[in-house]
Amino acid sequence: MHKAHICEKTVTIPTYRTGSPEKNPLFIEKRAYQGSTGKVYPVPICEKISDRKEDVDYHAVILENDYLYVMVLPELGGRIQRALDKTNGYDFIYYNHVIKPALVGLAGPWISGGIEFNWPQHHRPSTFMPVDYVTSENPDGSVTVVLGETDRIHGTKGNASITLYPDKAYIEVRGRLFNPTDYPQTFLWWANPAVSVNDNTFSVFPPDVNAVMDHGKRAVSTFPIATGEYYKADYSAGVDISRYKNIRVPTSYMAAHSDFDFVGNFDEGRDAGLLHVADHHVSPGKKQWTWGCGDFGRTWDKNLTDSDGPYIELMTGVFCDNQPDFTWLKSHEEKTFVQYFMPYKTVGRVSNATRDIVLGVDYLDHEGNVLSPDPFASGKEENERLAADAACARIKVYATGEYPDARITVFSEGKEVWRRTVSLSPACAYTDTIKSLRDYRVTVEDAQGRTLCEYTEYVRENQPVPDAAEALKKPEELATTEELYLAGQHLEQYRHATFLPQDYYLEGLRRDPTDIRLNHAYGLLLLRSGCLEESVPFFRRAIRKQTWRNPNPYSGEPYLHLGVALQWLGKYQEAYDAFYKATWSAETAGQAFYHLACICAIQGEMQNALSFVSQSLVRNWHDMKARTLKAAILDHTGEKAACSAFVRESLAIDPLCAGILFRSPDRQAFARILRPENALDLAYEFIGAGFFLDALTVLSQCPAQSPLKFYAMAYAEGRLGNTSSALAYARQAEAQTTDLCFPNRVI
Repeated sequence: MHKAHICEKTVTIPTYRTGSPEKNPLFIEKRAYQGSTGKVYPVPICEKISDRKEDVDYHAVILENDYLYVMVLPELGGRIQRALDKTNGYDFIYYNHVIKPALVGLAGPWISGGIEFNWPQHHRPSTFMPVDYVTSENPDGSVTVVLGETDRIHGTKGNASITLYPDKAYIEVRGRLFNPTDYPQTFLWWANPAVSVNDNTFSVFPPDVNAVMDHGKRAVSTFPIATGEYYKADYSAGVDISRYKNIRVPTSYMAAHSDFDFVGNFDEGRDAGLLHVADHHVSPGKKQWTWGCGDFGRTWDKNLTDSDGPYIELMTGVFCDNQPDFTWLKSHEEKTFVQYFMPYKTVGRVSNATRDIVLGVDYLDHEGNVLSPDPFASGKEENERLAADAACARIKVYATGEYPDARITVFSEGKEVWRRTVSLSPACAYTDTIKSLRDYRVTVEDAQGRTLCEYTEYVRENQPVPDAAEALKKPEELATTEELYLAGQHLEQYRHATFLPQDYYLEGLRRDPTDIRLNHAYGLLLLRSGCLEESVPFFRRAIRKQTWRNPNPYSGEPYLHLGVALQWLGKYQEAYDAFYKATWSAETAGQAFYHLACICAIQGEMQNALSFVSQSLVRNWHDMKARTLKAAILDHTGEKAACSAFVRESLAIDPLCAGILFRSPDRQAFARILRPENALDLAYEFIGAGFFLDALTVLSQCPAQSPLKFYAMAYAEGRLGNTSSALAYARQAEAQTTDLCFPNRVI
């Protein structure tokens, strides 16, 4: 077995540099961006791009095997800058040879090409900023680069592990999203591969996609043949909008629904394309975006590249199917997923695909031409006529690995009618023809009889086209308090740019001041905003109603969030009582035990703290915030061997966790990730659990000269009783420039 290889090197790329970020924060409260809020504070906005090109050196991570060459740029958001199929010299991801930003990103600069990882919203705020990373060579011969960052706006953490296997022609991306904050957050994840396009290219959506929708599901079109107006373009004559050459204006569409696991594109001129494969239960999002092939699109091509021509984006959404479409990530919750990006050949329009096999079936006329570009659209009777008119059917199979003695079998009307034993590999696709098919099924198996991919003839018949979304009514127009609660939750979850959730919560509370959900939701909204004292009465009202007839309520969330507010207010005994009650409910027990451990650690009760944090980890073994706390407790109680073993175990889960790296013997690994934001986050985490000396150590190692750094050091010294040192750090904080110093959290 050949090994995959990974290395780090400097690459020189012609670049149009960005200007300095604005030194004052922009409070754009009702700015809309991609269908949700465009608030960016505390991320600074950049509003200038140079018109002069110069060579710039970038630090790149290169992953390579016999089939693929992959370049990752951690300095530019951790994007995959290039993905080359070495078997045919085809860049299956749009390779932009120049870094040419335009001011279309959430915080300003954005570049086209590669694969951009968009989270926790679209396009991600840090898309043009550095991320943390670490590389590894794995025992199975694969290689991995793990990229990670903590979102500065909401505090959620995301890792993407990009792996290349020695004998596979696909890129594996394993995502791990974690919420270390004390309250629920929302997120979306759309991987954004760009692909080069021309008059020979078309999007490859699954057979069951008969309708596509605009952002927010505001408009709907039939697909692939559009028959009405979409994006103010007239398609009434019937236009195939899967083809780039037919879309003249900027257009975005997302599959309304699909039960298949793939989406991609194909270039008939190059006989090659890109495919994304992921479990549709986790990754339902399938989208195409284009600037259009008209004058407007050509202008934007020039804005974003010097010579690499037009592209489209084929976005792939995880835990979401539209933009905006956000999913909840609860406090201390982890969500994971896996996506595969691969080149493929010859198959063209795909019938079904897995990470191993891409399978297609065409009906051909006597000249070898495809009879229908969309054979799935016809009704059953018409499809049978199509099969009867065809000279033959063509079976096409592409493999992402070596499969000697693979078996391809065709069943027609329940009977086996055709079988071949062939050798499959990523070098080329296998094709063959069969005289006729009816109600058919195709299977591909390896030599051991394991099914790699199968497809049963799919016909879209009487499949309804969904309706467009309706606008949300005003609070006073909604009939029930339940609708008001759900409306407020929707606005929070989807980060609405102009409607305010509190308007709906307060209208509901006006009608019923005792409503449990409305009191809890509004209290949580206040807590998020730093209104600690104001939030407490609403949590208490929710608890009072919860316990009206039952002292042991179904949900522990009001107790949990009451405890958080009281802990931040320094009312530790009241907070301790609330957290302990929250441990009675399974959905809040893990977070509640964590907070109990923090309170015990603050009060010097380390054995109790260790017991509580261990109970927290029983509920969520991958909770890196609890792991950071447990490592600190083990270290401070002198259990060095146990601490070292626990650190090794934890780094296997998240090799970029700052709190664990802090106690790792690899000091260089910790230094590499100690950017100012990471240092402040970790220091605040230590302060919240009473480890003030650890916070001071972290901040003293951070080279940044920020007022926030020195104020945090002053606070830590003050809590240790070192008044003179606290005053000295406070004076040092006041002496620093406040440029780009944007506080946005409660400590």
